[in-house]
Amino acid sequence: MDKIEKICIVCPIGCNLIIEKDSTSKDGYKVNGNKCNRGLKYAIEEMTNPTRVLTSTVKIKGISNNMLSVRTDRGIPKDKIFQVMDVIRGLEVELPVEVGDLILKNILNTNANLIATKSVG
Repeated sequence: MDKIEKICIVCPIGCNLIIEKDSTSKDGYKVNGNKCNRGLKYAIEEMTNPTRVLTSTVKIKGISNNMLSVRTDRGIPKDKIFQVMDVIRGLEVELPVEVGDLILKNILNTNANLIATKSVG
């Protein structure tokens, strides 16, 4: 795969990126179609170490059918998403919880923390 096309998801513009292997580039890739440096960075990361912020829910202890919305505070490697979800499925939190509260630190050694995205009291 010497050439790939992706749509940049960093901002609302949604640039059409063309990413090609380039042994003369310090990053190993040449990127065309980006309108800013954020698109360039995104394209290189997609080829070398793609990550995603993961959003999900965790159980609230003692309350059936009620869940707390959570997300990682930074992107995690795409190849670890299912492993992280397995960990999240086993979590239960106790109330009260405030927006931004730390639910789980450094989930699966990804340097990403799981945080609450709403307050429940």
